[in-house]
Amino acid sequence: MNLLEKASKIDLSEYHYDLSEDRIAKFPLEKRDHSRLLVYQNKHVHHQHFYEITYYLPEKSSLIFNNTKVIPARIHFKKQSGAKIEIFLLSPIEPTPEVAQAMLVKKKCIWHCMIGNRKRWKATDTLERYFESEYGKVKISATYTNYEKNEIQFEWDNQIIPFVEIVEMMGSTPLPPYLNRSATEEDKPRYQTVYSKNEGAVAAPTAGLHFTDAILYKLQQSHAIHELTLHVGAGTFQPIKAENVLDHNMHCEQIQIAKATVEFLAETEKPIIAVGTTSVRSLESAYWFGVQLIKDTTKTFHIKKLYPYEHGFENLPSRKDSFQAVLEYMNENQLDSLHGDTEIFIFPGYEFQVVNGLITNFHQPESTLMLLIAAFLGADWKIVYEEALNNKYRFLSYGDSSLLLP
Repeated sequence: MNLLEKASKIDLSEYHYDLSEDRIAKFPLEKRDHSRLLVYQNKHVHHQHFYEITYYLPEKSSLIFNNTKVIPARIHFKKQSGAKIEIFLLSPIEPTPEVAQAMLVKKKCIWHCMIGNRKRWKATDTLERYFESEYGKVKISATYTNYEKNEIQFEWDNQIIPFVEIVEMMGSTPLPPYLNRSATEEDKPRYQTVYSKNEGAVAAPTAGLHFTDAILYKLQQSHAIHELTLHVGAGTFQPIKAENVLDHNMHCEQIQIAKATVEFLAETEKPIIAVGTTSVRSLESAYWFGVQLIKDTTKTFHIKKLYPYEHGFENLPSRKDSFQAVLEYMNENQLDSLHGDTEIFIFPGYEFQVVNGLITNFHQPESTLMLLIAAFLGADWKIVYEEALNNKYRFLSYGDSSLLLP
C-alpha cells in the first residue's frame, strides 16, 4: 500500500479531542509574552511561560518567522435600504494576482471575496462609501464582475491612494470565526505580530503573537533569525468535511523568500525551528521546489497539494542540495527574492525535510493543522494535547503556545 492509499484511510476521528467553548481564548492576554508555554522535548513535557522560551531552544538553532501583515480584510457597506453587506477579501485577481503588488494598485482592482448577507446584494447593484482622507473626500464603490464566483471590483476616485490605504480606511480586523465576536480597537495591534511587515494576510500567523521586541533581541544574541512571507488565507479555518481527507480542498497561499534566507538554508547545519505552521508550510514547500528543479522539468514554484506523496520520500536530495538548486535558479534568473505558492497538505505519513522544531499554538480538532501536528509528533500529539487540556491551557489563535522538539 503506497502513501496515498494509506492516507485515504485516515480516520479523522482519531485526531479529535474535546474542546469546550470555555477553553477557547476569546481575548489576548494583557502582555504578549505572559502566555503559557508547553515544552515537549525528548518525549518529556515541561510547563513554562513564553518569556522563558530562550532557555529551551536548542543551542545555536535558527528561527524562521513569517513576517506577513494582516490586512483589515472585512469591508462593510450599507445599502440605501439599510441592509449591511460585508465583503471579505480573499485573493486578488486583477490587475495582478500577486498580493504584494495588488496592495499597491491604484484607482481600481478586482478581488475574489466572501460576501456576508449576499442575498441582499443583487448582481446589478453598486455599493458605495465615502471617506475623509488626507487627500480629501474619497468615494469607494464595489460592483460584481462575476456574481457566481464572488469576484468584486473596487474603484475609488483618487489616483494617489493605493488599495492598502483604502483597506486600512474601510476594513476591520478579520478575527477567526470561532471567536464569535466583533473586532475591537485592541484587536488591531494584538491580532498582528510585532515583526509584521508585508501586507496581505487575512489571518494572523498566530504562533508569532507571543513574541515581543525584548524576546526577539534576546534571541538574536545566540540564535540565527530569518524571515519569510506566507500570506495566510481564510482557508486555514476551513474544516475538513470530506470522508476521504485527500479530497479536502487545500487553499493556495503565496510565499516570498529573500535570497539571503535561501542562502542561509543552503548552508546551515543547525536545527531549524519554524515559528508557526505557516513557516513550516513555506520551508517544506521551498524544499520541494528544489526537488522539482533537480528531478522534474518544471521551473515554476507551485507545490501541489499531494506532490510530496506522489513523488515519494526515498532517494531525496539533502536539505543543502535542494536549497542550493533553488539558489542556482535564483542566480540564473537574477532574482533577489523567490516568489511562489503552495497547496501542500501535511498529514501523518509526511516526512519533514527542513523543520526540526516548531513553535505553535493549540489547534482545532480534526483540522488540517491538527493533522500537521500529528505528522510532526506522531502519536505523541495526544500526550501534548492531554497535558494542555489537563493543565487548563488557553486554545486557538489568542491562546497559549507550545515548543515542540521531537
